[in-house]
Amino acid sequence: MACQKAHFENQILELYNKISNLKSLKPSKNVDTLFQQLMTTCLPTETNIDVKKLCPKVQDIRTNLIKLRSEAIGYSEQHFSTVLGSLKDNPLTHLDLYPYYTNYLKLSKVEFDLLMLHTSHVPTKIAFVGSGSLPFTSIILAKFHLPNTTFHNFDIDPQANSLASQLVSRDPDLSCRIIFHTMDIINATEILRDYEVVFLASLVGVDKEAKVKVIEHLEKHMAPGALLMLRSAKGLRAFLYIDVDPCDLRSFEVLETYHPSLSDGFVNSVMVARKLSD
Repeated sequence: MACQKAHFENQILELYNKISNLKSLKPSKNVDTLFQQLMTTCLPTETNIDVKKLCPKVQDIRTNLIKLRSEAIGYSEQHFSTVLGSLKDNPLTHLDLYPYYTNYLKLSKVEFDLLMLHTSHVPTKIAFVGSGSLPFTSIILAKFHLPNTTFHNFDIDPQANSLASQLVSRDPDLSCRIIFHTMDIINATEILRDYEVVFLASLVGVDKEAKVKVIEHLEKHMAPGALLMLRSAKGLRAFLYIDVDPCDLRSFEVLETYHPSLSDGFVNSVMVARKLSD
């Protein structure tokens, strides 16, 4: 066990050193290879390593490693969204050009099943916070699972929303049902009460403090009884995404937490919580 822990610590420190010294995090063979190695390192087949017991040096780099990976993902999604948006026909018929599209299909199916398990009716209005340049979750849910639901995507980046809107603009159905809002979700107040379900993307909140701040804002403004679908991480996967503990959701009732296995084909844990009465 100690040997396994020391091996992971050495691996993660070596990767962090290489990644943090990259001149650019935009898509390239070197960038893609390093982040793929990071994924492999954080998704071992078997491990009993306790993240809280890792050496202080490794603990200290965890948040910054997540920030670097988040920036790299942003560049990658921006690149592929630009490519898809430049196609002559409907970009939504070519989403599989994105290397991780299948992962999103699997994650969205699990989230849809969890949502249906914990709601008494099919939601008509859903918000997705942190939709980015490639709003796969909204697109997949709207296209394959919720054909009569309207999706409101919130992102702070105007360029991301511009690219994302181009992806759905040529689709006669989704162009009417997927709406984009360019704003910091912290500035959204009364509008949040309109949604029966709010999805919170895994990369919203660059550190635990920022993530909790967003959750507390949602707690304050979501309608009582509305569902929060929150993506988190467990174990070593917390070097890829911010991990959220049920105790961070003080004004919510946590209904279920789904931790994926390696066979699931995606990384995120999914937490379902219901907003308590004001």
